Amino acid sequence: MSTARTAYAQRWATAGWLMLDLMGTIVVLFEMEPDEAPGADGVEPPVLAVHAAGADADVPEDPQPRTLCGLDTGPMEHAHYRPTRPGEPWYPVALADRRCLDCERALRSS
Repeated sequence: MSTARTAYAQRWATAGWLMLDLMGTIVVLFEMEPDEAPGADGVEPPVLAVHAAGADADVPEDPQPRTLCGLDTGPMEHAHYRPTRPGEPWYPVALADRRCLDCERALRSS
């Protein structure tokens, strides 16, 4: 790893977050209200929780079969979210109250 990338990784570690945008190690997923279709106004069903899963080695945009907390990723929606700067959380800030604390613990311990 280059000196610049090492320094960048250290800034992420200092902030308590992983170097997600450079390494692409996780996929952020939304656990949605089961069996809820979008409403008549096109509004999506509510997000129950925001989870993290490891990225598939062959297709990095796809999640592995299980989230970091052990749930099946099959029924979850891909958030298409990535932090853009050091210090930003792994989850969308607007959904901070819905982030999975078990996934977060797993991320912090890795």
